[in-house]
Amino acid sequence: MSDALRNENDKPSRPRGSTRRRVIRRGLGTVAAVSGTAAALRPMLTARAGGDATALAEPPAAVEAAPVPGAGAALFDEVYRGRRIQGFSSAGDAGVDIRIDGRALGVMRRVDGSFISMANHYQPFPTALGTARAAVDQIGRAQLSANAEHHH
Repeated sequence: MSDALRNENDKPSRPRGSTRRRVIRRGLGTVAAVSGTAAALRPMLTARAGGDATALAEPPAAVEAAPVPGAGAALFDEVYRGRRIQGFSSAGDAGVDIRIDGRALGVMRRVDGSFISMANHYQPFPTALGTARAAVDQIGRAQLSANAEHHH
């Protein structure tokens, strides 16, 4: 061996920074970082993939509430992916009031007659029902704000 790799006791010395303790510490740190990232991303990934079907099978208790006061004629009322979506005719600019689990979804009607929503602002849909379904797909398990009145 060369003289550079020997210490004063004539034993080969280890290169700096290669101790087992340091290697194990780095490995555990990497495992912790990957596990933490996976745990943080899991809700987003499962919501995008459709999530747990059993958790979405039954609509929440608030869904069974009475019809929306002051709403016009019902255009549609269905449960889609475990969320109750309702559409009512409205005197507003869009001509329709869409509710997801009883909470208002901001909707605008475009010049060509299609609809866009606050959940899918850059993607038009030909019908109000299609807009409501796409909003449910987009928001997943999240709830709309209780005071989400649309002012554009």
